[in-house]
Amino acid sequence: MANDASTVFDLVILGGGSGGYAAALRAAQLGLDVALIEKNKLGGTCLHQGCIPTKALLHAGEIADQARESEQFGVKTTFEGIDIAAVHKYKDDVVAGLYKGLQGLVASRKVTYIEGEGRLSSPTSVDVNGQRVEGRHVLLATGSVPRSLPGLNIDGDRIISSDHALVLNRVPQSAIILGGGVIGVEFASAWKSFGTDVTIVEGLPHLVPVEDENSSKLLERAFRKRGIKFNLGTFFQSAEYTADGVRVTLADGKTFEAEVLLVAIGRGPVSQNLGYEEQGVAMDRGYVLVDEYMRTNVPTLSAVGDLVPTLQLAHVGFAEGILVAERLAGLKPVPIDYDGVPRVTYCHPEVASMGISEAKAKELYGADKVVTLKYNLAGNGKSKILKTSGEVKLVQVRDGAVVGIHMVGDRMGEQVGEAQLIYNWEALPAEVAQLIHAHPTQSEALGEAHLALAGKPLHAHD
Repeated sequence: MANDASTVFDLVILGGGSGGYAAALRAAQLGLDVALIEKNKLGGTCLHQGCIPTKALLHAGEIADQARESEQFGVKTTFEGIDIAAVHKYKDDVVAGLYKGLQGLVASRKVTYIEGEGRLSSPTSVDVNGQRVEGRHVLLATGSVPRSLPGLNIDGDRIISSDHALVLNRVPQSAIILGGGVIGVEFASAWKSFGTDVTIVEGLPHLVPVEDENSSKLLERAFRKRGIKFNLGTFFQSAEYTADGVRVTLADGKTFEAEVLLVAIGRGPVSQNLGYEEQGVAMDRGYVLVDEYMRTNVPTLSAVGDLVPTLQLAHVGFAEGILVAERLAGLKPVPIDYDGVPRVTYCHPEVASMGISEAKAKELYGADKVVTLKYNLAGNGKSKILKTSGEVKLVQVRDGAVVGIHMVGDRMGEQVGEAQLIYNWEALPAEVAQLIHAHPTQSEALGEAHLALAGKPLHAHD
């Protein structure tokens, strides 16, 4: 193969998703000569099959719920139903606008963008479109795809993945969702708002099982009120077609039937047949292994994003890509504290968290060293106005910093920015309590929780 350019790039990036394009933009900004290779669309899963389109569906569902329930606010409306074609147009317009902007951004930074399916051909080169692209360093950022289970055939019609669900040309009358993690509960929330009869099947004891148990229980309570059904603590066994849908059987013999089955058990890394093993890259279960600076065991190769076994979040990919770019440019970036990354599940109500759970804190510091406080949103004026319920839970090391912030309620994802500062700056409750929060806002709930934890509660009582 012939080299695609007369010069060797400083950095060749395989994959144009969140981690890949963030690395490209930052590296180019720092004066590196960058080639970015992507086989599908710039922006990857987040922009085209993940964060952005799913949140557009959730917002459409929120509008539907507001129309149905508007009379409780003294506003008379008529809800006539969901025009799914128009919902998809709205969603696709959002994606298209961001996609166009991202393409312009990459071009403006003078990144050499190559559209095609690339394959690692040496520790310093990628083959694409019949040509070899050479680089002093190569960044692997090939992302992830929806997972399935052995013997479970995702057909795109009755048994679907999240990719299929995003373009489904109808609102299903009923749906079983296999998996009660972030993807599962977000689709359950959106579909319920659209009018679907939803049942979630989760093998672990709680929905959103990686969250603090209190958050999981609050979400379960809210879902029961919304009429979203769920079966917890028993694993999936099999699925079969019925005359007009799908039947799911669990390990205990219990069965559920619905029009469609959404398989939402997470996403797996895209790493097969890409040349990684041939070049000696250390891997585990398909993931590329890296150190805290995103370096693989091969000196000229780094990896970021869903391809590595860190949090599968777009903003984590951004941060990892920037870290690699800055390291290669000779700067001294700080390794990422993954506990210090904000996590938001955008269902109704939202689940947002920072830091570690109460259980993890007790494991790390000892049960006698951990203090918790729950502030009910019933005491927050703006939450009352919005008619949302939930809690802010704080986890503190006794006489020390707040190490966990766990929030459930509508718009709690918008409060996680302040929570991020509290955790990452190792703030003491008394320090946060000194800050004055605007009234009436939901951010007051964070302030009130810290006031209470500091021993001077205002709109809160035991």
